Amino acid sequence: MNIEQLMEKLGRSGVTVILKVDDERMAEGGEPWTLVMSGPGLGSEGFIRAESSSLGDCLEQGFTRLRSRPGDWEWLAEIS
Repeated sequence: MNIEQLMEKLGRSGVTVILKVDDERMAEGGEPWTLVMSGPGLGSEGFIRAESSSLGDCLEQGFTRLRSRPGDWEWLAEIS
């Protein structure tokens, strides 16, 4: 699944996604990737935030948290 398909599927599932890379944190050797998910698709448990030094790890952290929430998130296993 490519990133556009992934984001569209999340959006249709009621999830707003913000993905960010921070050049200052990258220059400092920190964790430049941040993923934030919110919206009605997450239920009453609030938002999800993940940070990492790599995009793949950041996405996996966020999607692992999303899969633990109530709802039909089994399809996220396809992209892991």
